[in-house]
Amino acid sequence: MTAGALTGTGILTRFALRRDRLMLPVWIAVTALMVLSMPNTLKSLYATDADRAGLLRQMSANSSLRAMVGPVFDDSLGALTAWRVGVYAGALAAVTSLLVVVRHTRDEEESGRQELIASGMVGRRASLTAALLAAAAGNTVLALLLAAGLAAQGTAGAVAFALGVAGTGLVFATLAAIVAQLTESARLARGLTAAALGGAFVLRAAGDAARDDGSSALTWLSPLGWLENVRAFAGERWWVLLLLAAAVLGQGAVAYVLAGRRDVGMSFLPTRPGPAAGRLGTAGALAWRLQRGSVLGWSAGFFLAGVVYGGMTEGAADLVGDNARAREIFERMGGQSGVTDAFLAAMIGVMGMVAALYVVASVLRLHGEETSGRAEPVLAGPVGRLRWAAGHLLIAFGGALLLMLLTGLGFAAGYGRRPGPILAACLVQVPAVWVIGATAVLLYGLAPRIAPAAWGVAGAALLLGWVGPALNVPRTVLDLSPFGHLPKLPGGEMTWGPVATLSALAAVLVATGLTGLRRRDLIT
Repeated sequence: MTAGALTGTGILTRFALRRDRLMLPVWIAVTALMVLSMPNTLKSLYATDADRAGLLRQMSANSSLRAMVGPVFDDSLGALTAWRVGVYAGALAAVTSLLVVVRHTRDEEESGRQELIASGMVGRRASLTAALLAAAAGNTVLALLLAAGLAAQGTAGAVAFALGVAGTGLVFATLAAIVAQLTESARLARGLTAAALGGAFVLRAAGDAARDDGSSALTWLSPLGWLENVRAFAGERWWVLLLLAAAVLGQGAVAYVLAGRRDVGMSFLPTRPGPAAGRLGTAGALAWRLQRGSVLGWSAGFFLAGVVYGGMTEGAADLVGDNARAREIFERMGGQSGVTDAFLAAMIGVMGMVAALYVVASVLRLHGEETSGRAEPVLAGPVGRLRWAAGHLLIAFGGALLLMLLTGLGFAAGYGRRPGPILAACLVQVPAVWVIGATAVLLYGLAPRIAPAAWGVAGAALLLGWVGPALNVPRTVLDLSPFGHLPKLPGGEMTWGPVATLSALAAVLVATGLTGLRRRDLIT
């Protein structure tokens, strides 16, 4: 590769970081706060050596909880922190990284902007390099925050953990770079890389359920398994970081080779021709065609997650046992109706907050269609803006309802009892999910250039709901999230007032956003 192939990399990197000035800081903050809040939480949960030793014994015997969070390698606060949030921090870093890389590679080509950029003094591989550098910058900042924040638990462990999380993010960044060369669709590139991440999580979970020391072959097939086998704060295995580095370098080299062997806008995997005439006769049919893969993927994931969480409900109750602090956290998240009901309510609430990410992504599909120029030819025909938007919004808001319904069915199948109350608890989450989605509609309709800030709203709701109860965040702050106003089901008392209020608020926000969309100019 010649130096000329990288001409313009610096300018494109600065441009990429400028475009990601909202998304990257939000997700870095969410991930860092999730990790850095954990030592104090665990200290209050397991205050004595005996408590922590008991936790190790319980995790050794509880395969369902190992599948969710992995095995425990030591009873220090640092090791417990790495155990409790390590896999999830790595997964969040991976998601952020793959989104950044696809956005600045295949998204740019699909929209036609890459062709305009390539007509200037820009090298053939400059855009790919800029995308990877932007992802590397985000992971570097995250690693520095984690290392500094966890240094009090042990410098070596903090550095090992931070490098493991950042390395996991970069593994999926370079994987996304390869997939972006293979496919012609940014949506498919994101979906395939996310599916690879889901497969890595399943492999790790299956391996950890089988063995309590992280030594299963299935665990070692997953980059998330490599992260936990770094064993931060528990006799660090520095050589495992070399696996992450080798994967990053190897995948990066493949991506660079592929990038130099294709034309801009083309892909190595052929694109299947579109459907025959008549199958896309309406704006709604087109919206379904564009989003069906995402809906099906999210649906499968939510159902399987429900089965897994439902199956570990009894084990979670055993793990809490007589621990008053753990019981208090579950009750703050899920109500005061008993540990089992509180655990179910807490996990169902987390699934609702994750569903908010789906609805934001689905709503912002409108923004992507507009900025790429694909909306213009559709609207040039006998299709009004409201009709065009309605197809996507029906999939977004109806899809959120479907996800929570499938979550309830999954929980009921995994838990094996009380399907009615569990299904009701899942459906109660829908109005809060709709409010987050309606906020995305409002931003898109009134101020489309800052519409991606809706990711920040969803991230803040996830952070408040997941980390807030463990940090004893005041009730007034937790109530900033729409999820804070919902009744805590199952087990709690059903109150229709908040549900009706949130539903009405979502309707008002959507109506306001659509009014703005109808009156403003399209982005050019």
